[in-house]
Amino acid sequence: MVENKVDEGLPVEEEKHKAGKEVGERRGRSEGERSSSGSGRRYDRPMRAPRDAGMDDDDAGQLSPEMLALYEDSLKDITEGEIVRGIVVRIEGEDVLVDVGFKSEGTIPLCEFPDRDNVKPGAEVEVYLEKMEDQDGLVVLSKQKADFAKVWDRVKDASDSETVVEGKLLRKIKGGLVVDLFGVEAFLPGSQVALRQVQNIDQLLNQTLRFKIIKLNKRRRNIVVSRRVVLEEERARQKSSILKELAKDQVREGVVKNITDFGAFVDLGGIDGLLHVTDMSWGRVSHPSEVLAIGDKIKVKVLSFEPERERISLGLKQLTAYPWENVEEKYKIGSKVRGKVVSITDYGAFVELERGIEGLIHVSEMSWTRHVRHPSRVLAIGDTIEAVVLKVDKDSEKISLGLKQVEPDPWLTLDEKYPVGTRLWGKVRNLTNFGAFVEIEEGIDGLVHISDMSWTRRISHASEILKKSDKVEVVVLNIDKDNRRISLGLKQVSEDPWQDLVEKFPLNLTVHGTVVRILDRGLIVDLGDEIEGFVPFSQMGIEDIRKPMDVFQAGDELDLKVIRVDPEARRIVLSLRAYLSELPAEAQEDFMKRYLSRKPISSEAQTIEPPAGGSEPVAAGEPERTQEAGEQGQVAAEEIPEETTGPGPGGESGGETSEGEGSSQTSEPGQ
Repeated sequence: MVENKVDEGLPVEEEKHKAGKEVGERRGRSEGERSSSGSGRRYDRPMRAPRDAGMDDDDAGQLSPEMLALYEDSLKDITEGEIVRGIVVRIEGEDVLVDVGFKSEGTIPLCEFPDRDNVKPGAEVEVYLEKMEDQDGLVVLSKQKADFAKVWDRVKDASDSETVVEGKLLRKIKGGLVVDLFGVEAFLPGSQVALRQVQNIDQLLNQTLRFKIIKLNKRRRNIVVSRRVVLEEERARQKSSILKELAKDQVREGVVKNITDFGAFVDLGGIDGLLHVTDMSWGRVSHPSEVLAIGDKIKVKVLSFEPERERISLGLKQLTAYPWENVEEKYKIGSKVRGKVVSITDYGAFVELERGIEGLIHVSEMSWTRHVRHPSRVLAIGDTIEAVVLKVDKDSEKISLGLKQVEPDPWLTLDEKYPVGTRLWGKVRNLTNFGAFVEIEEGIDGLVHISDMSWTRRISHASEILKKSDKVEVVVLNIDKDNRRISLGLKQVSEDPWQDLVEKFPLNLTVHGTVVRILDRGLIVDLGDEIEGFVPFSQMGIEDIRKPMDVFQAGDELDLKVIRVDPEARRIVLSLRAYLSELPAEAQEDFMKRYLSRKPISSEAQTIEPPAGGSEPVAAGEPERTQEAGEQGQVAAEEIPEETTGPGPGGESGGETSEGEGSSQTSEPGQ
């Protein structure tokens, strides 16, 4: 009859059996108590018959043989298995005593009476006679069997014809519910209550619903019904009807049946349609549960319908006006608008201007002065802000907004506020290998290049001069409003000392210095008072070395001769060779021994035969050096590495200069 598998067990019959067993036990105990106490009624008395009007109490105690014969004859027409009429004698606890005119009353459990309130002494009831007499001499009666027998034909006809019947849900039992069907109890399995699982089954109790009988067993008095079959048939009829009527762009009413992450399924009456999350609202919807709940009755528009696949796409937002219709007139470029931050990404923040219209504030449009690494540093979801409309694209449904445009751009008037040459104080915010960033006001930083940190020293890293968070005085060298850059100078705070250094370091002056850096092309020597000089490789005066680091170390103290001072290029060129040439031979020999002892032994060095002319042998691969008259003080400018040079006062701060690379490398004379 139905495809749905129902429970094979008989929960209702088990419940009846248990109740009957308990009643039997109570009845046995009751009879025993009455017999032992000598009080109460005897259920094995001879018999009873109606009294004549002229009988007194003594005569009524016994019946004559004739009367007894007549009484016995009257019982011949009643057999076991029939329905007889009886009178309720009394109710004892959960038992009902019924007199059917036999030698003794029958006991029926009170639970067998559907309407307990009407079970009162004197009430006439129809009962089923199971046995004339059991082992205790008692008549065995059943109210449920009587009710079942009376309605069996009706139940059988409804089952055979698959007729829909009505019944009332009485109570829950194991595996399902008990249904009052035509006055008898039927079993409704839990799987047959509805099309899908019912969360709160208690709300169905005491309701009258429609069922179909799906299983019968007369011998065991078992009736199984299904509500699901009725619902499925109704749904099939509705589905067939709606498929004939359904068309695109129709507006129909439905009930939300299920909710998922991607949308909601709506029952249109026999067939389901999908309402996708993107079609629920013109605005942002994170999850369908924000808009709908299971059981909601809603109106939807049919967006598409495929009859062959029975696939229906529905829309909810399509029932409202398109919010982007007149967006250019509503949000004009340059106008200020207010909105709520609804989403934040790595590249910006989305602001809801109205339901269905959002604008994007790009991270680059959040501050005039700050470098915003992430929008969450400026905004938070839920913030109500004011912004300026920068661009409107109706076709792509995009609006570009600016947060920083709400305030005037400080860079437009920065050159008026800080003219070139202005002295001001700032805070060191960051140090790099090419300079230091100094904050001159909130959100505005300027760069002090390493070439603008000292007049006399060659700086390789800003940390040699400054520390983070230091407060320093600087001079504005240049302001580039287009690229939003400010060049600052630290050394420009003091006067340029190079004109005085020309007098302080005349040519051939002997100076004492300390090696602070060793380059491939020479030595950087500290002369004191933050003044540095350079000793080119050709002016070291030590033969047979390939690199200065082979014999010199940082911290070595040397006496040197000044051979050139160039105030424009800011260079002091020193010579060790010129100083050694003025020393006695013995002092020169001691100097050579002391420094040449550091020279590493090279397996590549070979002694070769001197050429004709008797010159001293030289190491293979080492160029022959010659001394020319007047060599001291004649060092070419290209011998000095580029790192010893710097921009003039007020020059532009450039990129980082590498030591000993590119143009900084120079050729040595005689090589």
